[in-house]
Amino acid sequence: MDLIPATAAPRVPVVDRAGRARGEFPVHRIYCVGRNFAEHAREMGAAAPSSKAERGVPTFFMKPADAIVIDGVVPYPRATQLLHHEVELVVALGRDAPAGGIAAEDASALIFGYGVGLDLTRRDLQNAAKAKGLPWDTGKGFDHSAPLSALLPASEAGDLSTAGIALDVNGERRQQSSLDHMLWNVADILHELSKLYALRAGDLIFMGTPSGVGPLLPGDHFRACIDGLPELQGSITATR
Repeated sequence: MDLIPATAAPRVPVVDRAGRARGEFPVHRIYCVGRNFAEHAREMGAAAPSSKAERGVPTFFMKPADAIVIDGVVPYPRATQLLHHEVELVVALGRDAPAGGIAAEDASALIFGYGVGLDLTRRDLQNAAKAKGLPWDTGKGFDHSAPLSALLPASEAGDLSTAGIALDVNGERRQQSSLDHMLWNVADILHELSKLYALRAGDLIFMGTPSGVGPLLPGDHFRACIDGLPELQGSITATR
């Protein structure tokens, strides 16, 4: 007998290319990739490779599964004066990875679909933690920190390797790039993650953001898009 009520798994809508509902995707874990666009790494003051040959190993962090926001309503988080947006490709896994990990050339078999997300960041908390050499979970893994569009099945998404990615805030373009600028592509990331974690159906991977990150304030409206995928739109509301 359960001693407390069980919390239901967060779920993300799944749509077809015409926008018709096709069910829901239950979320297991949220993995995030840091510094996957060299220009963003540089704007954050970090060293960045000048080519993929010099990229080293990827940086990973996590958000709680219930950090997702699917209705576009994002309360301004507590304990921060500097909330930043980071637009990202989101990969949804529909199969478990083999126990020993998965090779990059086989990684596509794990993918269920794709979406557009925001990795919201309490930048002041993250910067303070970095300055002290401490973990920066409080800057990344907070409530409502992962707004997400509906997911489109991979079979309908086609090749996204050169798709454009962009974010507008209040109608002004803030971030713009293309996915071929990622230092580690989706297959690379799934291979590297599978060496560290038991990847499961229901996992989401936020793939990293291009340069141009900046502040969001209560009342701001955002529109995030990747060519061929459902759009993400929403607003920042007052702190709850």
